Amino acid sequence: MADPRCHVIVIPYPAQGHINPLLQFAKRLASKGVKATFATTPYTVNSIHAPNVGVEPISDGFDEGGFKQSSGVEAYLESFKTVGSRTLTELILKFNASGFPVTCIVYDSLLTWAVDVAKQLGIYAAVFLTNSASVCSMYWQIDQGLLTLPVKQETVPVSLPGLPSLDFYELPSFLASPTTHSAYLETILQKFHSLDKNDWVFCNSFEELEIETFQLNRLKKLRGFRSKQLAFPMGYQGFRKQAPVDFISSVGETGIVVAWCNQLEVLAHQAVGCFVTHCGWNSTLEGLSLGVPMVGVTQWSDQPTNAKFIEELWKVGVRAKKDEEGIVRRQELEKCIREVMVGERSEEMKNKASKWRDLAKAAVGLGGSSDTKINQFVLKLLDEKKA
Repeated sequence: MADPRCHVIVIPYPAQGHINPLLQFAKRLASKGVKATFATTPYTVNSIHAPNVGVEPISDGFDEGGFKQSSGVEAYLESFKTVGSRTLTELILKFNASGFPVTCIVYDSLLTWAVDVAKQLGIYAAVFLTNSASVCSMYWQIDQGLLTLPVKQETVPVSLPGLPSLDFYELPSFLASPTTHSAYLETILQKFHSLDKNDWVFCNSFEELEIETFQLNRLKKLRGFRSKQLAFPMGYQGFRKQAPVDFISSVGETGIVVAWCNQLEVLAHQAVGCFVTHCGWNSTLEGLSLGVPMVGVTQWSDQPTNAKFIEELWKVGVRAKKDEEGIVRRQELEKCIREVMVGERSEEMKNKASKWRDLAKAAVGLGGSSDTKINQFVLKLLDEKKA
């Protein structure tokens, strides 16, 4: 039974890589006796099913088609700020008139306006960072003037406190090519500039994985979190229509192509010896948490940085190299898979993967670093009302 003194609304940016970790967090709070409500857009609300977590709609202004209905990133973010602030306020007031008034908003870090809603209504606010602590620290150091944009190729490798040196191609694409993703970058930098407005800062990681970053205490309110409970899957649309001609039939009996599968369940299977991944942060954490060595085939955002850490820092995989056209060819991919499966370092990668799996399990287990931080958060909400 949820405690009526403690009601948390969790708000994701409505994309799968953001919905999954925030939904996991809502489920984790519910397991602690908190009333958790997951507030997402009408376009995604019917795809969310989680026991013990309520699901309610708030609008981004594009109820029929979501982001695809907008004219672009800037227009979408502005609409979500305007319409989302209003509809979130209405939802909170509805709950406040019931037996479960809202105690705290936990919001996706791309939705920086949510903290203003919390302040106006006199409730707690907690920002949830969906990147690694290491990547988050890079953005924070930009805000502090320790790293300037644009990063110029002649100034690399970049050396920052708590991080290994990074070549230009290993930087998050938002930093390597800031003008290409200006609307998202502006929002990202805005959230780090306003961190102090929050009562808590949650990071989708665990302390043992990024110990140097956490020990520096650069993000002064940073709290480690990682839940290994299964997230409800959001479907991947239209792959079979987009696949190359004859690709499906060419697989034959050596493999299977499906429109969607539960990645966590696949990675947990004992037959899986290698995970070819784009190195998104959710997938990286899932590979680490389930002890599966990885081959990184990166595209954009934080993926190149995550891939560097996978290969050089955590030593659980290798990065596939792109040719002069920016394409990973079949020969390169085959070489990387063989290196992970049967190469000279394959045994070391398996051992390191097992190590991180055990540390992740301990972090979210009873008394672990992440479990302790979440308990402290819940106790604070139960013990005090927002002044």
